[in-house]
Amino acid sequence: MSDSPARHLALQGASNFRDLGGYPTTDGRTTRWRHIFRSNHLGLLTADDVEIVRALGVRSAFDFRGVEERAAGVCVVSEITVHSLPIEPSVVAALRSELARGTLTAPVALELMRESYRNYVRHNTNSFRNLFGHLLEDRAPLVIHCTAGKDRTGFASALILHALGVADEIIAEDYLLTNRHYKRDATAATDLPEDVRNAIGSVEASYLAAAFEAIGREYGDLETYLRDGLKLGATERTALKERYLES
Repeated sequence: MSDSPARHLALQGASNFRDLGGYPTTDGRTTRWRHIFRSNHLGLLTADDVEIVRALGVRSAFDFRGVEERAAGVCVVSEITVHSLPIEPSVVAALRSELARGTLTAPVALELMRESYRNYVRHNTNSFRNLFGHLLEDRAPLVIHCTAGKDRTGFASALILHALGVADEIIAEDYLLTNRHYKRDATAATDLPEDVRNAIGSVEASYLAAAFEAIGREYGDLETYLRDGLKLGATERTALKERYLES
């Protein structure tokens, strides 16, 4: 039986709250437990949830939500300092435009999801760059989140694990854990067809792959993106590993 900490913390108000610790890296180390968490937003935590998060020692949150999203779900843990790294959501508005034109199908929804991931690279690299700047300065434990903790947060988590030297297949497994743990808001986007809501309420490998394909087109390869897009040179990569890997 493993004596490792739980990866998924079953909070009542944040179903997708997970630890990025315990993953092996290519240099034989592992990511540190209880340093970096990923989650959906922290505006619906119960009193018991708040006590769990406090016990974890989380003091910083990096929030990828847009302006209206943040206003609708303010972090309820008073000790946490929230740093906004806004990426405005676009998929639901695009889906409703397709619906109005009579052209909305599940395949269209899937492609809009993939396009949103490509746009993380094309238009939102600055937010991810700022995240890494914070990771190199802020003290862990910390949490990274958006509204659902699956797309903006999923791409950010994949970048972190890549920068730390975690293998691609493990990164993909972590990304897909959302489908096991995330409890969707049944009242959200009820004007959209059920198959479309399923497409936008879960994750699939092709979404993350679309982001990395965009990295290839825009930067040539992932290492160049880390260096030139995210400003993670050799010194920064070493510092990141010293902070977030077991020695």
